[in-house]
Amino acid sequence: MGFNAVQRVVGFLIAGSSLMMLPPVLVSLWYEDGTANMFLLSAAILLLAGILIYLPVRHATQDLRLRDGFLVVVSAWLALVLVGALPFLLMTTPQLSYVDAVFESMSGLTTTGATIVTHIDNLPRALLYYRQQLQWLGGMGIIVLAVAILPMLRIGGMQLYRAETPGPMKDHKLTPRITETAKALWLIYVGITVICVFAYWLGGMKLFDAVGHAFSTVAIGGFSTHDDSLAFWNNPTLEIVASIFMLIAGVNFALHFTAWRRASAQPYFMDPELKVYLTLIFAFAILASFALYFTGTYDSLVTSFRYGSFQVISAMTTTGFTTADFYAWPGFLPVLLICIAFIGGCAGSTAGGMKVYRVILLYRQSVREIQRLIHPHAVIQIKIGGQKTSDTVISAVWGFFFLYIANFAVMTMMLTATGLDAETSYSAVGACITNLGPALGDAGVNYASLNNTAKLILSAAMLLGRLEIYTLLVILSPAFWRD
Repeated sequence: MGFNAVQRVVGFLIAGSSLMMLPPVLVSLWYEDGTANMFLLSAAILLLAGILIYLPVRHATQDLRLRDGFLVVVSAWLALVLVGALPFLLMTTPQLSYVDAVFESMSGLTTTGATIVTHIDNLPRALLYYRQQLQWLGGMGIIVLAVAILPMLRIGGMQLYRAETPGPMKDHKLTPRITETAKALWLIYVGITVICVFAYWLGGMKLFDAVGHAFSTVAIGGFSTHDDSLAFWNNPTLEIVASIFMLIAGVNFALHFTAWRRASAQPYFMDPELKVYLTLIFAFAILASFALYFTGTYDSLVTSFRYGSFQVISAMTTTGFTTADFYAWPGFLPVLLICIAFIGGCAGSTAGGMKVYRVILLYRQSVREIQRLIHPHAVIQIKIGGQKTSDTVISAVWGFFFLYIANFAVMTMMLTATGLDAETSYSAVGACITNLGPALGDAGVNYASLNNTAKLILSAAMLLGRLEIYTLLVILSPAFWRD
């Protein structure tokens, strides 16, 4: 195990992460909110800590192997979450414990959007910006960013890319060089963000709010600059803008890149995963809308569709924006929204959940097993988009599904053991492991009332969901540490 090389990379990333404190400093100076010194102190601490970790191993030249990449990603994420909590810990109003600060930082970087901060409208502008920035950086992945712009680290970029990027198709490269692949992803990511900023601004948001919500929309994070989220504006135009960009961010970014490079929309029409993704969202939106109308929650079908479709898109893409208190909706609807978050967006998107591609494979494998019972000697292949799917991929997907559900069940029981009721426990774990954010029960409004043990468990659930189970669990395997 190349521990020196791992330490070198982590130290460099921590030192480099001090730069993420500089934009909030500029925001603080512009709005004169008095928090500039807090962010400068945080930057100094990060820079010093990173240098102290980096200097002893600065001459390490070992090449990173695949399992070293997993260790780098997990170590870097944990380190960045811990140091990213500094501004939340240093702020005086509201005053947060370190557990609360870590929870908020973890929620931001993993793009979960679960918050323990109350009275968000009263927070300093720089801190509001910092929360949104955390989600934007975590959306595509800080490690992918490092692979894109820090080739001087001389690390095996593919190892980090495989360990960090979301989705089951981690070996797919858009360009021959992995650094160029990471750059391509980030260029598309930045481009969509800029367009989203202008769309929100034209729709009626002030520029500060437009930037903040574009960050969390494209990252599929869900943090807002207001307590009421998008309901603060009660503006159908802004809700349409948010819905469009949530849908876009839930699509495989490799598909966006291919369409851009070919200057054609044809790749979108040819992608089978995208078709299933949009079909599911449309079907759930219709179901939720009619349920809201027939239960008398809203007076008209148009209003029911407005709120029902928005919350379905927000839940399915695991964004977590809200325009209504969905946890108070009648019947099965709140549970439905939590459940569809388990499906998530497309592979290779910034969305959480299991990903539509995996759900397709699980469904088709289940159908194949039924067909085999009827025709035991038949050779039945599973194809997606005309391409045969290997049994190795299918086995990996079933293993992922088992671990996903098993971790969900175990963590739900652990939360129940801390004294939380069943509704709060299963919905909070589901909302965190899928990186959705909003939950039910005591976590319906926010997570502030939960005990510290529950917050730590949920923080682990967020990281499990963001790194898609395998990356985090693999380092706990005894075989991982054997040479």
